[in-house]
Amino acid sequence: MERAVAGLGAAAGVAVGPACRIHALSTMERTAGTPDGERAALAGAIDAAIAEVTALAAGQEGDAADILGFQVAMLGDDALAEDAFAAIAGGAPAHEAWQAALGAEIDGYLAADDPSFRARSADLEDIRDRVLRHLLGVPEAELVPGAVLVARDIQPSRFLAVDWSRGGAVALGAGSPSSHVAMLARARSVPMVVGLGAPWAELAGLLAVDGDAGIVVVEPSPATLSETRRRAVSGRKAAADAQRGLLEPAVTRDGTPIQILLNVAGLADLAGFPAAACDGIGLTRTEFLAEGALDDEERQLALYRDLVRWADGRPVTIRTFDAGGDKPVPGYTVEGETNPFLGLRGIRLSLRHPERFGIQLRALARAAADGPVRVMLPMVTGQDEIDAAGRLLDRALENLRAAGLPHACPQLGAMVEVPAFALAAGEVRADFLSIGSNDLTQYATAAARDDPRVARYADPLHPGVLALIGFVARQGGVDGRPVSLCGDAGADPRLIPALLRTGLRSLSVAPGLVAAAKAAIRTVDLTRETDLDG
Repeated sequence: MERAVAGLGAAAGVAVGPACRIHALSTMERTAGTPDGERAALAGAIDAAIAEVTALAAGQEGDAADILGFQVAMLGDDALAEDAFAAIAGGAPAHEAWQAALGAEIDGYLAADDPSFRARSADLEDIRDRVLRHLLGVPEAELVPGAVLVARDIQPSRFLAVDWSRGGAVALGAGSPSSHVAMLARARSVPMVVGLGAPWAELAGLLAVDGDAGIVVVEPSPATLSETRRRAVSGRKAAADAQRGLLEPAVTRDGTPIQILLNVAGLADLAGFPAAACDGIGLTRTEFLAEGALDDEERQLALYRDLVRWADGRPVTIRTFDAGGDKPVPGYTVEGETNPFLGLRGIRLSLRHPERFGIQLRALARAAADGPVRVMLPMVTGQDEIDAAGRLLDRALENLRAAGLPHACPQLGAMVEVPAFALAAGEVRADFLSIGSNDLTQYATAAARDDPRVARYADPLHPGVLALIGFVARQGGVDGRPVSLCGDAGADPRLIPALLRTGLRSLSVAPGLVAAAKAAIRTVDLTRETDLDG
C-alpha cells in the first residue's frame, strides 16, 4: 500500500526508481595483523584514498573540485591519523583505530555551536568511510541507472561518483538542504529529499521522490506513478526549453528587464558558458583561492585577470576573502571561537590583517586595468568597515602608482548579510550593494539552514526577510546605485516572483541555473498580484 514519508526538499524535481540502500561500514570486521602490519595497512589505505579522491577531483569543476580538494588536503595532513597510529602501536586493529580517531574528530564538529561546522562533519565522514573501504576491501556499491540512492547520509565524493545523467534521486534520513551534497544535487538537477528521520531505513522497493514537496512515496500507486512520471517529463522539457532561451535577455512578461549575473569560484565554473548569456559576474568567492595565494599578489592577479578577460567588458564583482565561519584558513582565521559564524569572519577578519588585505586589494586594482572590477566586502556591519577598507584601497593605489604598475580604481561595495546593516541601507555610502540571501535569512530568522529540525524557519519567503530585502532594494538603490541579490534564493524559480516584487532588478546565480532563472523571470507580470505559467 502507498505510504508517504515526509522530509525536507533539498533539490527540486521528481523521480521514480528502485531504492539502492547504502549502509555504514562500522559493523564490518577484518582480521588484524601485527602492529607493524596494521600501521602499513592504514598508511596504504590512506594513500589509496588520496589517489582515489585526487582522480575524482580531476574530473570536477567549481564547488565540486573545491570540496574534493579539501578532502585531499585533510587526508594528506599527518595530524589526522596521528591518534589512529598511536592506538595501533598500543595493539588496536587498524580499522578500529581509524574509526575511533575519526569518530572523535567528527563528534567535535557535530558538537560545535556553528551550524556550518556541523555540516563540515560530512566531509570527515566521507574521508573515514573511504579509508575504511580500502582497509576492509569493500568496493563502493554500484548504483543502477535511475535508482534512488537511500542512506542515513551520504558524502560529497559518493554523490560525485554517480553518473546522474541517466536519472535517479537521493533520499536521506539525515542531511540538510544547505549541505555540500544538496548544493551539488541542485547544480546537477538531481531530486533530493533529506531529514526523513528513522523511517529512511525502511525505504525499499520502488520509490517516488518529490524534491519540491520534500516527500518520498513508498510503493506508489499507479496514479502516483503516472503523475510523478508526467511531472518528470514535464520538468525535463521545461529545462530543455529554458536552455534554448539561455542567450535571450531576462525580461518579465510586462517588459521589465532583469539583470542576470553569475556566482563563481573561479574560471573553471565558466567552462563552456557564453559570456553573452549574462550581464557580468556578481560574486566571485575568493576564499577558495586562499590556499597558497593569500600572500601571493601575482597569483591572485592572474586569477582575477582571467575572469575580467572572460567577461569581455562586463562588470566582474570579486568578494574579498570571506574566511571564517565555515571556511577556516590555518594561520589566518581564529581558532576556538564559540560561534565562528558570529565571530571574526569576512571584512572583520580582513581588517585585522591589513598587510594581507592590502595584497588582495593591489591585485584587484591591477586587474581593474583590464576591465570593470567591483570589490565587494563580506559580512559588513557598519559604515566604519567600508571606510576602513576604502583607506586601505587608497593606500594600495598609491603603492601601485609609486611602483609604476598598470592599475585602475575599482568600485567598492558591500554585501548585505547582517540584518542591522540591511536596516541602515539608506545611510550606507558604497558604490553598490549585494544581498547575501543565505546568511541574511539565517540571521533574520535565527535558524540554521543545515539543521533539519529548524530548517523550515529559515525561509526566504518569510515576510520579515522579504521586508528586509525590499528595504535594501529601495533604500540602497537611491541615486541609481546598483543593488543585486546573490545566494540560493535568487536562482529558485519558486522564489523569483516574490523577490522581484520587493523591487529587486538584479539577481546573481550559478552558471548552470541561469537558463532556469531566466525562464522563471519571463513568467512574472509585475503589474499583477500573481503570476500564471504559460
